[in-house]
Amino acid sequence: MKNCIIRKASINDIEALRELYLALEEDAVRYQPEHFMIGERTDEFFQYIFDSDNQDIIVADIDGKAVGFVHVMILQQKRVSCLKPQSVIYLQDFCVREDARSNGIGTKLIRAAKDYGKERKVDFIRTQIFPGNVDGMRFYERNGFCEMMKTIECQSLD
Repeated sequence: MKNCIIRKASINDIEALRELYLALEEDAVRYQPEHFMIGERTDEFFQYIFDSDNQDIIVADIDGKAVGFVHVMILQQKRVSCLKPQSVIYLQDFCVREDARSNGIGTKLIRAAKDYGKERKVDFIRTQIFPGNVDGMRFYERNGFCEMMKTIECQSLD
């Protein structure tokens, strides 16, 4: 794989980011069609993130084009008496173009997300993954993540 540069996304990355989000959303629909559909990523969506104080999109750039990204958000733990008052980097979205995978790009993006958190003195990093995404879980485990909690739900309100 050619030289990969990790950097903050800019308005010039929007078209490549739309392509990456489409791939990400197609995966989400495949894993959980009851919850996901293909969305529209408007210029305003991206501009809101670019202008935000608590979130960014970090891209993996090869030859001037984003081939992967991680959308990071700084969140505060819920203010509940039994929870420690901590801040977290939440990986809202993460995708590497399929033809660019297995070249260390995802690991570089995770490293950049961790560095983003260190710079902002957060306590830990968190994300969610679909239960059937075995390859994704292996990737996250190789990058220091471990299962801490399971989300369960009931589809019927009867």
